[in-house]
Amino acid sequence: MSAQELVHRACKLGTGGRRILGIAGAPGSGKSTLAKYLAAAVGPAAIVVPMDGFHLADVELSRLGRADRKGAPDTFDPLGYMALLRRFRAETANIVYAPAFERDLDQPIAASIAVEPSIRLIITEGNYLLYHEPPWTGVRDLLDECWFMELDNTKRRERLVHRHVQFGKTRPAAERWVNGSDEANARAVAGGVARADLVVPGDLTELG
Repeated sequence: MSAQELVHRACKLGTGGRRILGIAGAPGSGKSTLAKYLAAAVGPAAIVVPMDGFHLADVELSRLGRADRKGAPDTFDPLGYMALLRRFRAETANIVYAPAFERDLDQPIAASIAVEPSIRLIITEGNYLLYHEPPWTGVRDLLDECWFMELDNTKRRERLVHRHVQFGKTRPAAERWVNGSDEANARAVAGGVARADLVVPGDLTELG
C-alpha cells in the first residue's frame, strides 16, 4: 500500500464525528514518522497524540526498580492513557490536553498537546496499542482502527542505534540498549500484528 493510499484511508476514517487511529509496532519501526506524515497530509483537522506521553517519569522508574527496562510495558501508565482516549470521545466540545514525550529530556511532559474541538482525527502511536497483556488489552476497543508497522529487523535496529546516539548515548551504549531492552520490547509486541486492521511497511519511500 502506498503512502497516498494510507492518506486516503486516514481521511476517509476522519469524516463525520471524531475518530481515533492507532499505529502500533516495535521500537524503530516508523510509527511516529507515519503518524506525523498522515497528520500533515490530512490537515488541521488531524493531530498526533503519542502513547509515549504516558511513560513513567525517571524518578518513579527508579523507585520501582525499573529504570534499566525503560520502555517495557510496565514502565507506562496504560490506565491513564486509556482514560485520555475516553476523554477524546466524551469531551468533543472542550480542549483536551494530552502529554507528550520530550526526547531531549527523555521524559514525559504533561499538558503539551492541545486537542481542540475542531479535531476530527486523532492519530495515536506507540508500541503497546495491540499488546496482549492486561490492562493494555483495553486499548484496542478505544480505537476505530489500528495499523501495525513492520520493518526488517536489521534496518529497525540500526534506526534505533542512530536515534540513541543522536540523543546522547555512545554508540556502544546505544547498541547494548537496542540489543537488550529495545529487542525485548520488540518481541513483546510482535504478536499484535495478528490483531491489526492493516499491516504497513515501515520503509515507505514516499515518507522521505
